[in-house]
Amino acid sequence: MISVDTQFGRLGVEETDGAITRLVWNGPDSGHETPLLKEAAAQLEAYDQGRLERFDLPYRVSGSEFQQRVCDLMFAIPFGDTRTYGDIAKELGQPAQPVGQACGANPIPVIIPCHRVLSATGLGGFSGDGGIETKVALLRHEGAASLLI
Repeated sequence: MISVDTQFGRLGVEETDGAITRLVWNGPDSGHETPLLKEAAAQLEAYDQGRLERFDLPYRVSGSEFQQRVCDLMFAIPFGDTRTYGDIAKELGQPAQPVGQACGANPIPVIIPCHRVLSATGLGGFSGDGGIETKVALLRHEGAASLLI
């Protein structure tokens, strides 16, 4: 795991077999710094500094095919845009509640931007450190703050 200090907290990124598999808050620097982890750290720093809008990193989400599909759809949401749990549910032909649960179980927040997914009536939740305040900070960073007024 390699960690990066950002305005959103210290973000630790983990790699398994050539793919990013986890992002955690307050993650320790541990293990071997691979080229992929160094690239992930560089991209997180660029995102934090407003110089990167889309991560270009291989990732792998363990879990059901449904969880993987939800994460792929979240990854495709452009910087500064948002979708609702219902939007994703409709695309998958599933109810919104399991989509919300899959978003909450996202193992790679920020890189897979679950913060860009909102409920139909508000912000929804956020599983990262700081909860909803961190979600708001990420959305403001991306210029999506007009949604918050």
